[in-house]
Parts: sequence; C-alpha cells; structure tokens
Amino acid sequence: MRALIAGAGRLGTQIARVLAAARNDVTLVDIDEDHIAELEGHLPVRLLAGDACEPAFLEHAGALTSDLVIAATGNDEDNLVISLLAKRQFAVPRVAARINDAENTWLFNQNWGVDTAVPAATPLISLIEEATGATDTVALLRLSKAGVDVIETAITPQSRAAGRTLAEIPLPAGTVIATVIRDGQPTVPAPEMRLQPGDELLVVSHAATEQEIHSAFQ
Repeated sequence: MRALIAGAGRLGTQIARVLAAARNDVTLVDIDEDHIAELEGHLPVRLLAGDACEPAFLEHAGALTSDLVIAATGNDEDNLVISLLAKRQFAVPRVAARINDAENTWLFNQNWGVDTAVPAATPLISLIEEATGATDTVALLRLSKAGVDVIETAITPQSRAAGRTLAEIPLPAGTVIATVIRDGQPTVPAPEMRLQPGDELLVVSHAATEQEIHSAFQ
C-alpha cells in the first residue's frame, strides 16, 4: 500500500512508523522544513517539506498513486483542504482526517472528501486502525517488535500460487499468512481461499527468510 501522511507531529510520525513497519510505502510531509530535517534518518519513510494544501506539492508527494492519504496536521482547515484535494483532484481511494476541534466534527464527511474522521482524543492505536482500515497492521507491528518478521508478497499472473488455494501452498516452518489484501481490503486468510493475481499477502515468520517466503508464492 502507498500511504501519504500530511503532518509530521506526534500523530503523523507514529502512524508513519506503524505503516512502514508493516512494509508499506510511506511518504510523510510537513510544512516545517526544520522539523523534516530533524526526522531525517530516524524514520524508514520518504520525508518531504512543503505545504500539503497546495495541489502541486501534493502531486509531487505522490498523491496520484497513493492508496491512502491521512491529513494529520494540527489545523482542521488544513486537514479539510488536504482531504478534499486528495479525493476530488487526485481520486485517492481512502482518505482519513484528524479532527482537532470537536466543534468541527460535522464538517468531516464525504462532502469534504473524508472517508474516515478520527477525533484527536481517540487512543493512538485505535486511531491508526480506523485511519488505515486494516486492524491487522497494528498486530503486525507488535509481532515485528517481538522479533517476528513481517513480509509482504504480491501475486501476479505468472506466480505459481495464482489460482491455488492457501491450503495447497507449502510454507516454510514457523510461517503463517496474516492477511490477504484483495481490492484494497484485508481478508481473513481461510485455507480454502483461492489466490488471484493482484492479491497482496502479509506473511509473518520467526525463521524463514524473505527469499524463502517469496519462493513459496512466486
């Protein structure tokens, strides 16, 4: 998944860290050049300084190819503008926005391009789950902190796993499929599920290498 996060405060950086830990392609932007410079080397994400309320900068940051945009600045007006641009100008499939002032909650709806509105008072873990629409992401982060690798692999028309059920695929020891993402939505990986080109799998393992995981599916 390609995620673009506007606002590199505590919330934005935490979400970026979680998504990057689950091996997503993450870009984090902020209008404060000095703050972005301070974050360099401390986050495994692409960092850019600029105004996310400007269409040209959003396009430069990758909005045209993003699967998810999260407006997480400390300003509600900015978050609404970013959301509207993301949805209407760049047709981003999923847009989440932080609500800083509860009195503005009524504005954060699909008229402003917001698919998911997340109040500032929401606990961080819950907020990340709501914003991404994938509750497995947080569990995967906890696993990776515990020394278990989280590996992503995609099914193509040429993959040996295409057309096969999960039960038919021999996995390395100590390896499980955590979720299958199909059409942008995480799906419970039942043994009888038949893999299709375009599916993305998140696999966790405490022993197998990334190459061994890819070999099982490709």
